[in-house]
Amino acid sequence: MLIGKHCIGGAWTACHSTFENQPIDGLPDKFSVGTTELVDQAAQCAEEAFLSYSKLSRKERADFLREIAMEIDQAGTEITKMGKKETGLPEGRLISERGRTVNQLKLFAAYIEKGDYLDIRHDAPLPNRLPNPRPDLKLIQLPIGPVAIFGASNFPLAFSVAGGDTASALAAGCPVVVKGHSSHPGVSDLVAQAICRAIETCGVHPGVFSLIQGNDHSIGNSLVQHPLIKAVGFTGSQKGGRQLFNLCTSREEPIPFYGELGSVNPIFVLKNALHTRGTLLAESWAQSLTLGVGQFCTNPGIAVLPKGKDAESFIHTTITVLKNIEPQPMLNMNIASAYYEGYRKLSEKSEVKTEMKTENIGRMVTPCLFSAEADTWMSDDSLAEEVFGPLGFIILSEDKNQTSAIASHFRGQLTFALHMDESDMEQAIELTRILERKAGRLIVNEYPTGVEVCDSMVHGGSYPASTNFGATSVGTMAIRRFLRPVCYQDFPKALLPEDLKKIF
Repeated sequence: MLIGKHCIGGAWTACHSTFENQPIDGLPDKFSVGTTELVDQAAQCAEEAFLSYSKLSRKERADFLREIAMEIDQAGTEITKMGKKETGLPEGRLISERGRTVNQLKLFAAYIEKGDYLDIRHDAPLPNRLPNPRPDLKLIQLPIGPVAIFGASNFPLAFSVAGGDTASALAAGCPVVVKGHSSHPGVSDLVAQAICRAIETCGVHPGVFSLIQGNDHSIGNSLVQHPLIKAVGFTGSQKGGRQLFNLCTSREEPIPFYGELGSVNPIFVLKNALHTRGTLLAESWAQSLTLGVGQFCTNPGIAVLPKGKDAESFIHTTITVLKNIEPQPMLNMNIASAYYEGYRKLSEKSEVKTEMKTENIGRMVTPCLFSAEADTWMSDDSLAEEVFGPLGFIILSEDKNQTSAIASHFRGQLTFALHMDESDMEQAIELTRILERKAGRLIVNEYPTGVEVCDSMVHGGSYPASTNFGATSVGTMAIRRFLRPVCYQDFPKALLPEDLKKIF
């Protein structure tokens, strides 16, 4: 059952104003709209909880994460039903995403139990060293404090209330204040209830988690500016993310803003691969492009091809596949409207060819496809901007030198992919040296849709893909965002953190 209120340090609280979700069918549900006063209460609760939660043993925190995972799984049927209603995502996708969410929590539980993330270092004293002795130095990573998390529109589970940002922050020992996304407040409500049940079962301080709902931008602004918040995790638009980033850096105490702001994830189809298996590559690109109605941050929106008959065949095959895809619902009407606006702007550019039109049928959308010569694309930076949805853009390159110029022209991305044969190796080496400076993940002969949650994954990149090129929001390395190194010099054992006491 939905509560429809905000969870502030274990207490469910309502405000006077309400908003409604946008169900794909059925009656809408009402939810309370948060206030800046609630933000302050949540931050205060988180700070109070930090004193005890950050001192829990790694096993206690791991048990808490596993309990959250279990509670989410047990509420799975209700969560899936609400997710289908609010987002239009199919049941299979929601079940899969719930599995990813649960597994992320379990992964971080196992990871912190091992303790490697603490990066413990020790330089033993050298009292007789000349000209100066060296003191005893011990280093460990400690949690930074309360963290603000912004739920994403396109992942109602894996990047939202109990998603990767929340899991990694809680694993690090940091309480979280979550700003729920208005695209799926019902799912957020149900997941928050699951977390609250886990808090009660494990006896954790209730201030370790708060959820504030609502579509009022002032809530997010006040959250990142609150002096008790020490870092922010965000997945969303470049415009919204940049605004919050600027607020974080302009605070009296600037704090890190870990924002994922969008990416077009270009694929480069090299000459020999295009010639030998262009049809298969076109088919697979079209399928990846439209997976989840193109509403993935890793959607491969741009394909770079060597100009010629093979490219013409690639375009023809892509169109054939895209025409057979039925209209599908976007996550909400605002996202659908932005998709149509992006299509309109491209279709009005005289030097851009509309290969396939989309149909404007409200929240239901169909794919579309554009192409342009490389010189045209490089002369207009707007052609490199992300259009969220199943929109494909093909850049036609004259030769290898121009392909390298295109690669250099791209700004930061989450991913780049090379589709190549062995005979394309020389060009692939040159492109790799260019692209590895711009993205957190490089791919060969695969597509970026589908992000493995593991130790080696990097989901981030140079700006504007993300605001911190050294961070990832997926995988166990994500915990580093919410830790800080502390060195203890000549400290007696009794004063050291517990994890240092166990070793020294």
